[in-house]
Amino acid sequence: MDNNGAPSCERHFIIYNPPIINRQLGIRKSAVNEAARLAKLFLKNKIQTIIFARFRLNVEIMLTYLQQELKGYLNTGVNIAGYRGGYLPRERRKIESGLRQGTITGVVSTNALELGIDIGHLDVSIIIGYPGSIASLWQQAGRAGRRQGSAVTIMVANSSAINQFLCSEPKYIFDHNPESGIIDPHNLIIRTNHLKCAAFELPFGESEIADDDGTIQILDYLTASNLLRKTGNRYHWSSEIYPAQQISLRSASPDNFIILNESNHNEVIGEVDYFSAPIFLHPEAIYLHRARQFQVTNLDWTGKKAYVKEVDVDYYTDAETKTDLKVLAVNEDNTFSDIVISHGDVSVTNVTVLFKKIKFHTHENVGSGALNLPELEMHTTAFWYTFPGDVAYKTDIDNSLLGGTLRGLANLLGKIAPLWVMCDPRDLRSISQLRAPFTERPTVYIYENIPGGVGLSEKLFNEHERLFETSWEHIKKCPCTDGCPTCIGPPMEVGERGKKGVIKLLEYLLALTPV
Repeated sequence: MDNNGAPSCERHFIIYNPPIINRQLGIRKSAVNEAARLAKLFLKNKIQTIIFARFRLNVEIMLTYLQQELKGYLNTGVNIAGYRGGYLPRERRKIESGLRQGTITGVVSTNALELGIDIGHLDVSIIIGYPGSIASLWQQAGRAGRRQGSAVTIMVANSSAINQFLCSEPKYIFDHNPESGIIDPHNLIIRTNHLKCAAFELPFGESEIADDDGTIQILDYLTASNLLRKTGNRYHWSSEIYPAQQISLRSASPDNFIILNESNHNEVIGEVDYFSAPIFLHPEAIYLHRARQFQVTNLDWTGKKAYVKEVDVDYYTDAETKTDLKVLAVNEDNTFSDIVISHGDVSVTNVTVLFKKIKFHTHENVGSGALNLPELEMHTTAFWYTFPGDVAYKTDIDNSLLGGTLRGLANLLGKIAPLWVMCDPRDLRSISQLRAPFTERPTVYIYENIPGGVGLSEKLFNEHERLFETSWEHIKKCPCTDGCPTCIGPPMEVGERGKKGVIKLLEYLLALTPV
């Protein structure tokens, strides 16, 4: 598309990098707090504003801060709302209507309001952190400035590697075209759901799909599950369920947990997808909903229900998980000297092991607790690179520090990788193994946090040279001494000499792979 005829006005795009408050650790002022401060300037002057946050938790934290700080303005026509997945449909429709009519002055949203929904004419768009793709960035920026006058977009950077890379190289944003979308039509979950919707519209005949590998087997499986009925040589939809209703635009997983408020006769107040339930709905979790705080009293794993009660506390909770990865199949690999680069199918097991209580505004840890929850297993795809067993000797890294150095490399590559594929940073995860069970050598994995995978790992496999080169350039520019959130992670996680070690590993990779 080389011409845009949509209504627009003068636009200003500002990249704001919060000031450093701890130069040694590379810690900057909180992007959430800084975005709230900027939003308050516009909202108290009744300038209609949308604030985009990457995570559902950040949406609720930002909404809480704004409602507290603008309390004196709420009776003068200033109205602030939150918007994200998990809200009930009637709540979302009410917020959309309020934005169009101008009765809602500000809204804090995930990418749920990025496109596709008419929310009227806004003047300001504030984006907390790079959303993961150029396409998403311009969609979020485009929510402001659809009428005469002036509009402004402010991207508030956080301390992560990808955000700091864009602050130092803003031309990446303005000179690059939006990415091409990636989807894997052979993803079993995606394919099965699309076949359900197709059968609902028109029966399948065996003759028209005889040459389509795997389709008949899936339709036979759906017939055995009583979702289809086979009559003669045609498959008919037989369920009372409208299949498209069960397909999530955010996650391939169809299962959700519903949230029941015990303080109001078990009223349903929201829902959370299956893989997020242990993080947001574990026992004693503080679930934030429309700036109100609810404590989880019971998580019914079998019935997929979470019971909560309304509370008034000055903290929220954040959970930590442990991850284990096993390779199931190698789809493709390349060998460069003694390095092997591969992509294929993997099984990822996650278990939520503890939660932390985080105080509002200061974000300090004020408590923690252990958790005992079921393990969740996901079949997905991954890209990985395997070093030789004597890589520490070859790169002059102390062998006792190799584990921390590998973690630092995984952190850096996992954060930079979303630049090269069209995805939210949450869709990719990275881990390292000092002696991986599959390769029996030091290995770093970047896996897709999507059931079945959608082709992101294959693209990383094909563009690994650019990934290594960009990561090396970024870490060399980072002003920290031993590592920080902007590059490889803090020294307490990767070791005091972790940064030097990661640079050596990247230079070793670049020397052996064609660039």
